[in-house]
Amino acid sequence: MSKIINNDDFKELVLKSDDIVLVDFYADWCNPCKMLAPIMDEISKNNQVYKVNVDEEEQLSREYGVMSIPCVVAFKDGKEIGRSIGLKSKDEILKLIK
Repeated sequence: MSKIINNDDFKELVLKSDDIVLVDFYADWCNPCKMLAPIMDEISKNNQVYKVNVDEEEQLSREYGVMSIPCVVAFKDGKEIGRSIGLKSKDEILKLIK
């Protein structure tokens, strides 16, 4: 299950991680986000996956240029290495971390 994180957690869990981390920027009212949730939960079984609610964490959304959701951003060593916007398949999302 993907863990919902806030701005305070982001630096520690995402930017300081030695592993590749996927961050799912979403909103509770977003239907494509709801459809993506089970896919991200499946991916989280073997990968680090966190969720950021764009309505509650507007600063993070602006900082990372999230204009459309769902938006999955891959990070490694504190830097963005890939991005997927919109509802995508598990395989398409996994391409971000390969």
